[in-house]
Amino acid sequence: MNEFSHRIAVDWHKTLEQVLELAGKAQGKGVLVFDLDSTVFDNRPRQARILREYGAQRNLPALTKCQGFHFTNGWDLKAACVALGMSAEEAESIFRDLKNFWGARFFTSSYCREDIEVVGAPRYLNACVKTGARVVYVTGRQEDMRAGSIEAMARCGMPLPGGQVGLLMKPTLRENDDAYKRVAHQLLEELGAVIAAFDNEPTHVNDYASRFPDSFAVHLATDHSGRPVTLADRVISIPHFAW
Repeated sequence: MNEFSHRIAVDWHKTLEQVLELAGKAQGKGVLVFDLDSTVFDNRPRQARILREYGAQRNLPALTKCQGFHFTNGWDLKAACVALGMSAEEAESIFRDLKNFWGARFFTSSYCREDIEVVGAPRYLNACVKTGARVVYVTGRQEDMRAGSIEAMARCGMPLPGGQVGLLMKPTLRENDDAYKRVAHQLLEELGAVIAAFDNEPTHVNDYASRFPDSFAVHLATDHSGRPVTLADRVISIPHFAW
């Protein structure tokens, strides 16, 4: 169970409905913001592919059976190894090598093509576009992941960048995600009135709540980096987009 599950109200879906209603009333002047990883995309298939390839290259048969559901604790590689039958000690012994192997692949265009949609995300995103609002993906992914990201969007049936749909990405992997998204705030303000911002990372959704006090700051209670951050009181948590 996600650590933020207790914050999800019984009628959480009403937030999604209210956002669509306000976007429609904005008559094309509203902006709706969506993160990618663990917000509209489930990247566990990408994680699983990397672990399978690592197992094959390092002669660790248990890891070659990895599937997305083995990632039950966010992005925790050691927990996934244990879920596949390794002992905690074995997982610890390979972790540094595995993390380096993972890092060389996870943040690449070819691997992010593996991503699938968070439940309901394509339908909701398309409903947002139909309101006439600007839909802007704001992600910590870097520019050289653009092609793979768009390919995954197309496969999942999500609105593609162009026209009223934008995709803001870091110039390179080196930029800090938190700092980049704060820079993106100004770009969003130039596009129109931010009606809602959706993000899985507590730090980022808190920043949206602070910078855009009249907007909906919506937290996806999927997974996150694991940093011990408390969500701001006015942030609304939802489990997915199937409303």
